[in-house]
Parts: sequence; structure tokens; C-alpha cells
Amino acid sequence: MEIGLYFGSFNPIHAGHLIIANHMLNETELKQIWFIVSPQNPLKSDQSLLNAKKRFKLVEESVAMDKRFVPCDVEFYLPKPSFTVNTLQYLKKEYPGHRFSIVMGSDSFKSLNQWKNFEFILDNYRIFIFQRIGFEVDADLTGDIHVLNSPIIEISSTGIRRLIKAGKSIRYLVPEQARKIIEKKKYYRK
Repeated sequence: MEIGLYFGSFNPIHAGHLIIANHMLNETELKQIWFIVSPQNPLKSDQSLLNAKKRFKLVEESVAMDKRFVPCDVEFYLPKPSFTVNTLQYLKKEYPGHRFSIVMGSDSFKSLNQWKNFEFILDNYRIFIFQRIGFEVDADLTGDIHVLNSPIIEISSTGIRRLIKAGKSIRYLVPEQARKIIEKKKYYRK
């Protein structure tokens, strides 16, 4: 099966993530998108990172009604920090019948040359890129790279956390299931 791996902190998951995932399925031969919840991105600080299991639960609840979307906590059980190349090699070994591709924003693609063994990733995996404003995809890196004409979604997890801290509504920005959990458990208030 053709699987798109959408790596992220999902801190929290929001409507933009789901719109992009749906767009990838509509515009490529991918059959499923696996949301790989990263416990800790080695290139990001964890100052405002909600506990990984809580973030995974938000993803799980948000995608439960769409069988094309699969929540995946594989990085919880791999050595830390979470390096994409290690996750890719593990998944290829565990699921030899699947063909894995990477789904990423142009902002993440800009920093790909800082990733561990990024050349291996470029040589062995397709990459489907969605545009983020202010991050043009240049041709410095070569590989099986596809830039999709995708919706520009200006929703960010950072902005959502700011709204929560300010006591404002996040309705319609995050899936309703996630919003209910966030509000009930008072996530991101501090």
C-alpha cells in the first residue's frame, strides 16, 4: 500500500493538518496518511510541548472517523531523539509490503539538509511537499521530490496555543474531538 508519513509534534493537531493530509490523498497515489507523532523533534525545543501520549490521544481522537488517516506512535518506542531516518528504516522492516513516502511542509524541507542522513532519505524516499508562506522550495536538493499545489493554510499550533493561553476560542481551528479534550483537561493553559 502507498503510505504517506506525516511527521510532526502535532502540538496540538489542527484543521490545517487534516486539510493537507486529505489534499495529499486526493492529489497523489497515496492511500493512507500515517500521522507520526514525534515525542521530541531534535531540531525543536520542548518548552511548550504537551506530553507525547496526550498529543497522540488528540491525534487519535481527531482522525478516528477517517480510516484513511492512521495515528502512529512508533517513535515512542524508538531511541530518542527521534530521527526520521531511524523511523523510516524501522517501518520499512516492519511493513515490507508498504511503500512509504514523506509528507512535509516547505518549511521543514528547508531544513532537510540538517536532518540525520538526509542524503539517504532523498535517495530512497519520495517526498511530497506542501507550500508554506515564506518558504519557497529551491532546487538545492535533488531526489524524488514533488511540490504540490496545495491549499495554503495559515493555522499554526503555536497560534492555537496562544489563543488558549489568552482564554479565546479555538473552535473550528482544531478538530472538535481535540477541542473538547483540550478544554476539558485544560491543556496549554500555562
